[in-house]
Amino acid sequence: MATTNSRRATDSLRTGTEGNRAPSDAGARTAHGEVESRQAWLRLAVTLALSTIGGVGMWSVVVALPTVQAEFGVARGAASLPYTLTMLCFGVSGIALGRLSDRHGVMLPVALGSVALAAGYATAASATSLWHYTLAQGLLIGAGSAATFSPLLAHISLWFVRRRGIAVAIFASGNYLAGTLWPPVVEHFIQTSGWRQTYVGIAVFCLATMLPLTLLLRRKPPTHDGDSQAASSGANVPRSLGLSPGALQALLVVAGLACCVAMSMPQVHLVAYCSDLGYGPTRGAQMLSLMLACGIVSRILFGGICDRIGGLRTLLVGSALQGIALVMFLPFKGLVSLYLISAMFGLFQGGIVPSYAIIVREYFDRAEAGMRVSIVITATLFGMALGGWMSGAIFDLTGSYRAAFLNGIAWNLLNLSIASWLLWRSTGRFALAQG
Repeated sequence: MATTNSRRATDSLRTGTEGNRAPSDAGARTAHGEVESRQAWLRLAVTLALSTIGGVGMWSVVVALPTVQAEFGVARGAASLPYTLTMLCFGVSGIALGRLSDRHGVMLPVALGSVALAAGYATAASATSLWHYTLAQGLLIGAGSAATFSPLLAHISLWFVRRRGIAVAIFASGNYLAGTLWPPVVEHFIQTSGWRQTYVGIAVFCLATMLPLTLLLRRKPPTHDGDSQAASSGANVPRSLGLSPGALQALLVVAGLACCVAMSMPQVHLVAYCSDLGYGPTRGAQMLSLMLACGIVSRILFGGICDRIGGLRTLLVGSALQGIALVMFLPFKGLVSLYLISAMFGLFQGGIVPSYAIIVREYFDRAEAGMRVSIVITATLFGMALGGWMSGAIFDLTGSYRAAFLNGIAWNLLNLSIASWLLWRSTGRFALAQG
């Protein structure tokens, strides 16, 4: 009996970590030549471009934070609210747009998002109060940017099987590519033309570039046999972890929330942190750009790793490394040190968010991909929103960011604990204990 349970546990682990590679390879060969074909890689390039352009909604508000705070004469916590509402609306809209994508294809939600993004920047540019600016930033810019992330993330996962991890990672790097390119550009135009004129320019640019790219998404994703074979076998479902689908979804939501509360501390407040240390917002924008450039490298590397070791192990490794980088911010405040730690943080945490999409594809049916991926991604965005506001509020209470970094480390430990527990349940040790 013990030998049989051990063999079953080993088979379950192999299935979970390899993402059903054996049946998926067969499916890839029978999908009319479309899965992982030239069309699939072209689709990846288009979605990457859309993610990079649409990602401006997440990063322009970070760069503009000190300027907006000064213009409206508010505290740091209040000035962080536009970012918080942006992330909240980004997340909620992502779920609705993911469901819309599952039903009608991805072209419609991306087109709607492009229009909303341009309208949001045009509206924010004419804001007469912080609340006016916050509502435009959240309800329009946040919702518009959402169309270029979680719906497209789920969509691109349907075009790949064997190389799903690397494909998802390449697409997800568009968010960091946006964070690499947009902050210095936005900072330059804010300094030379003012933030209002800069927002108008972003509105025009988004509308002129995103709508033509959206037309290239008309073709529906291929259907293939790999996922259906895995689902019918019963091996690649949450029961292999001894959990119901709802329980696993809930744990992934909590894990996503926790890791991104931790992640938001340096990403949202790095520009303001450098200003407080006397280095100026330009240095902070450069560090943020460096951090996210390293995040691109990290996401691609972790994508390749994910194809080899599976989503849960990738999540655990990324979470542990992110915690180490957060701790490094505490003792080191020199200019060179902050550049190095920013790069380290980007290299360490870039693979975390894409791993959630891979976990969903490993443990849930492909027909639910758009909705379930969007739910988990929404949790990560809520974490960014909560963490961004929380760090600003802690700064207002304590007068420094030290307590905010400690808060981020505590949330990271929660994520690490969940990832470790889920991985334990996926291994032979848990299966043997159950037997």
